[in-house]
Amino acid sequence: MTTPTTAADRVADIDLISRDALFGNPVRSGGKLSPDGKFLSWMAPHEGVMNVWCAPFDDPDNARLMTHAKDRPIPQYFWSPDSSALLYVQDKEGDENYLLYKVDVASGEESCLTPFENTRIQIVGASETIKDRILVGLNNRDPRFHDVHILNLTTGALELVFENNEWAGFTADDSLTLRWAERQNAAGGLDLHMITDGDISAEPDEVIPMDDSLTSGMGGYTTDGKTLYWRDSRGRNTGALFAQDTETGERTLIAEDDRADIGGSLSHPVTGELQAYAVTYLRTEWHCIDKGIKSSLDWLREQLDGDFGVQSRTDDDTKWLVWNDPLTAPIRSYIYDRAADRLTPFYVTKPELEGTPLQPMHPREIPARDGLTLPSYLTLPAASDDNGDGVPDAPLPMVLLVHGGPWARDGYGFNRTHQWLANRGYAVLSVNFRGSTGFGKDFINAANLQWSKTMHDDLVDAVNWAVHAGIADKDKVAIMGGSYGGYATLVGLTYTPEVFACGVDIVGPSNLETLLETIPPYWEPMVKQFHERMGNPTTEEGKQLLKDCSPLYRAKDIVKPLLIGQGANDPRVKISESDQIVGAMEGHGIPVTYVVFPDEGHGFHRPENNIAFNAIVEGFLATCLGGRAEKIGDVLGKSTADIRTGEELVKGLG
Repeated sequence: MTTPTTAADRVADIDLISRDALFGNPVRSGGKLSPDGKFLSWMAPHEGVMNVWCAPFDDPDNARLMTHAKDRPIPQYFWSPDSSALLYVQDKEGDENYLLYKVDVASGEESCLTPFENTRIQIVGASETIKDRILVGLNNRDPRFHDVHILNLTTGALELVFENNEWAGFTADDSLTLRWAERQNAAGGLDLHMITDGDISAEPDEVIPMDDSLTSGMGGYTTDGKTLYWRDSRGRNTGALFAQDTETGERTLIAEDDRADIGGSLSHPVTGELQAYAVTYLRTEWHCIDKGIKSSLDWLREQLDGDFGVQSRTDDDTKWLVWNDPLTAPIRSYIYDRAADRLTPFYVTKPELEGTPLQPMHPREIPARDGLTLPSYLTLPAASDDNGDGVPDAPLPMVLLVHGGPWARDGYGFNRTHQWLANRGYAVLSVNFRGSTGFGKDFINAANLQWSKTMHDDLVDAVNWAVHAGIADKDKVAIMGGSYGGYATLVGLTYTPEVFACGVDIVGPSNLETLLETIPPYWEPMVKQFHERMGNPTTEEGKQLLKDCSPLYRAKDIVKPLLIGQGANDPRVKISESDQIVGAMEGHGIPVTYVVFPDEGHGFHRPENNIAFNAIVEGFLATCLGGRAEKIGDVLGKSTADIRTGEELVKGLG
């Protein structure tokens, strides 16, 4: 028997999972029940683009195409409160100026409810008792601030409720009355002001310090307005769940967990009363307050393998749509009749993945050098771990996959990027480094002013852990990620070039000064948060810190291969961020592969573009780490990929 010598050799006998199967359009996704229970809706392709479809609940095969997106998939849709219409948002070529559209279910007539240029809509409030109206925020008057309007969903009429010249956000109750306004204070925290009869209190009624600002906030009112829910970390570390009596102001602690913030919740679709809540440390754990909900969730747990959750409910709460992640099979959705305790299959998102060699994900706790614990997730290639203990039989090339944000987190479950890279022969490790959300404020605040410093140390510590554990081959570790993950990639190749064999930067900033200079205008009301957590460009000390943490100024230190992907219309990380570092590298005679998509923004949302870029990534990693790669074929011709430089550096491209 021949001993495998490369990552490609190790998986040579494992079925190749195609990029199309992993990254192409799902057959169906995003299923919802209309509030009245008469209709089912979902997302599915039409002429290759994800659109919204609808069918009567009792005749699901009688489906109608409800939307007609031609170029970009519809990113989000929802039902009107009265079940008469489907609403969705859409931008143009990734500019994130989302407008609101309506499709009348009876007639199929489609219309734009916010026909403005350079405008980004916000949903401020919806109601269970006022079914034909919602509150929306529009920044068409001043791009920095969202004026609040009441939108008549029947006529399309917009009525100004509040002209906003200073506030970052609002909270409304079920009567569509604004009850709170919030804005950032000088310290980077949040001042919350009550609104009474349209008047905003002169002094803040609640103050959330900057340290608590990502772990505290309002969870919304019950329909009768008597209870206001909060997630609050003030006076503690993790965000706990409280119920506040709106008449007396008295707060009652409902739930807390020392490991993680209280996360998702289930509330009654009509009353808004809390029924269950979730805590996600390594995996999600649901806790029930309502006995009826507990009975239903317990029954579902007995029926379903892997993880599951409730994705949609009818107003009478007799029908649910339930998602199920079997973890080593494609995600599927069921219709759940609660009275009969009956599950009816609705769809499998990607049936072409049935029977493919999908691999389990291993939760891990990795120690950082200063004592912090980093919740992490590891996936190994098939046939690399004979005893299933999460340690391969021999060290493997590894991809360190870094999440964006950085104020976000990685989680447990089916992850198509993990599955793709593992199938190509790599161990894949995702690390919740300090600054990641969900693990309490101390974990978040440990990252303040630590970009490229202890935040990056965590990633290096995770690599060293993987090497010492026999998981990773020390000389064959790639770093890859999008947004902050792209920045971390650039940091990895400039600040610690000896650690990584190569890097893949997707829409990552290279210069923190110019990043903060070019943020979208509607982020301005919260910009102090960036200054406190990243560095303040209005001070000499802060400006120097941002410069010291910017990979651009160390471009000459890049000695390992680098692939950069960028959307030309990105409003968050402008194309100039990638242009700058590519120009700096070329000025030093350092090779780089640079791919631009002229019709994309912050990430690649058209499947053709995502597949094309991943084809390039496969060839790049195969060149650097020795894993296998599916032939590129004609995928580049189907995309808008513009390879501006470095085509000859990637296996299969030249």
